[in-house]
Amino acid sequence: MKKQAHVPESYVEHRRRATWIENSLARSDEDINAKFDWGSIRLFGPYLARYRLQVILSIVLMLIFTGLNLANPFLIGVAIDNYITNRDLHGLAIIGIILLIVNVAMWQAQYWQIWTMSWAGQQILFHVSTDMYTHLQKLSLGFYDRTQIGRVMSRLQSDIDVLESMLSSGLLAMLSSVVALVGIIGTMLVLNAGLALLSFTVLPIMVGIAIFWQRHAQRSFRLTRAAISMVNATLQENISGIRVIQSLVREDRNSEEFERLNAYNRDTNLEASRIAAFILPLVEVVAAVAIALIVIFGGMEVAHHTLLIGILVTFTLYINRFFDPIRDLSQQYTQLQRSGVAAERISQIMNVSVEIQDRPGAQDLPQIQGNVEFRNVVFGYLHDRPVLRGLNLRVEAGQSIAIVGPTGAGKSTIISLLTRFYDIQDGAVLIDGYDIRDVTQHSLRSQVGVVPQDPFLFTGTVRDNIRYGRLDATNEEIIAAAQAVGAHDLIMQLPNGYNTAIRERGRNLSVGQRQLISFARALLANPRILILDEATANIDTFTELLVQQGLQRLLYGRTAFIIAHRLSTIKHADSIIVLQSGRIIEKGTHQELLQRKGAYASLYAMGFRHTEEEEAS
Repeated sequence: MKKQAHVPESYVEHRRRATWIENSLARSDEDINAKFDWGSIRLFGPYLARYRLQVILSIVLMLIFTGLNLANPFLIGVAIDNYITNRDLHGLAIIGIILLIVNVAMWQAQYWQIWTMSWAGQQILFHVSTDMYTHLQKLSLGFYDRTQIGRVMSRLQSDIDVLESMLSSGLLAMLSSVVALVGIIGTMLVLNAGLALLSFTVLPIMVGIAIFWQRHAQRSFRLTRAAISMVNATLQENISGIRVIQSLVREDRNSEEFERLNAYNRDTNLEASRIAAFILPLVEVVAAVAIALIVIFGGMEVAHHTLLIGILVTFTLYINRFFDPIRDLSQQYTQLQRSGVAAERISQIMNVSVEIQDRPGAQDLPQIQGNVEFRNVVFGYLHDRPVLRGLNLRVEAGQSIAIVGPTGAGKSTIISLLTRFYDIQDGAVLIDGYDIRDVTQHSLRSQVGVVPQDPFLFTGTVRDNIRYGRLDATNEEIIAAAQAVGAHDLIMQLPNGYNTAIRERGRNLSVGQRQLISFARALLANPRILILDEATANIDTFTELLVQQGLQRLLYGRTAFIIAHRLSTIKHADSIIVLQSGRIIEKGTHQELLQRKGAYASLYAMGFRHTEEEEAS
């Protein structure tokens, strides 16, 4: 049963959500004083749970390693007091063998712990990266319209790299340091509570250092992540726009601007390194003070025969080990701060809501005939600035309709709504009577083909690009599609024909060649509705003569929406509509509209006629 049109959710709320999406990434980069969102860490809980057995095994191995490591100083103290002072070589040999066994076991435990956690960490990163990429594929065009791609790439690449070391070893290393610290404190208290409490008098200093560090580190690391995000955004923009940059001789000026930005990135990283380097020497000084206290007061007790020398040596070794985890924690905390900010930035991407979603219970759009209706459609990219104002348009299956009008009239908006790249504010868009919001996006877009003005070719071969939308196509079908649109002869002139490698975005092909390949791709996909969005704008007159016959084959039997400025593409359309300020002001055939001497006739006189004369010459 066919679905009826209905009013969607509040458009104002929809745009408020979109505005948050637009500003969230830039705002997070710029707000360097924001409190860390620990809730973002919960995002990684399911990933850790997936490899919980490996994580648990790593923890067990870490505990074994830490326990064996704590046994070393104790065994050395036993050797001094019980065997060295008594010159018991047999007992000393036994202690030596035990020490060797303990250290071999330590090596094995640490090796397997590092390997197990590294394996689990890499698996987790694999799934995080894959899920992040999949999520980015689902985000609507509105998100990409409002977001610098460099900010997205920074999170997908550099922040993932930062997170890697923490997931692979950092978290477990921090846990190991904490366990070692607790174990050392307990052992020291058991050996000699007085000396232990004496050594702990320096702990308030360590707490003060940690508080100072906490205040400055997070802001510093936010600055570094924001800086690299801005660098990536600028790089992406300048590399994509290199043709314009060179044509306007902006190389020197852009280099100066990038140098300033890159210098800012360098300085923020140097500042972060300076803060990180500041804490370690302080820990060393505090450790030296603690050792000095133990040597002085412990030495006095040894001199008075109230303390065994082995205990003093053991205590000194434990003092060193006591500050080792503190040193490690200070360095690991640096990495935790970096990774925490990276995790927060990654979660921002993962938490961006998908604006265009299939509704619960959405059905697959059956094989369509191609009847299209825009019913009282209201839409604006900003809720208070409508582009289409109550648009009503009906196109019968198999008809071709050309859309003309001044820039900003809403021509491209119509086709973006038909493919549901955006959701309308009010009204309905129907195909064969089905509201496109009530069917799955996949079933809709698989029956609607779009040939854009600037054809996008992917890295691969010509053959791969033609069958991009239909992977099961045979070589014969690929060649037939290329022949139908007049692309075959041009393709065969390429170095390797259909196996010619296409570089990024097809830069090793002419604009005309790229467009012809995109025509062949659209024909092979065999959509019921075809959209030509200025598809012949970048084709020279000679190439267009080759493609006109192919276009007739491409459009035959299909409902077609044509946006073009070339008369040859427009005048054969079954109907032409003239848009102005989001409304249809004229509709008819080429000849009918010329006879009315209205807006279309004016457009024809200003632009189309010159195109017609050029084509005839």
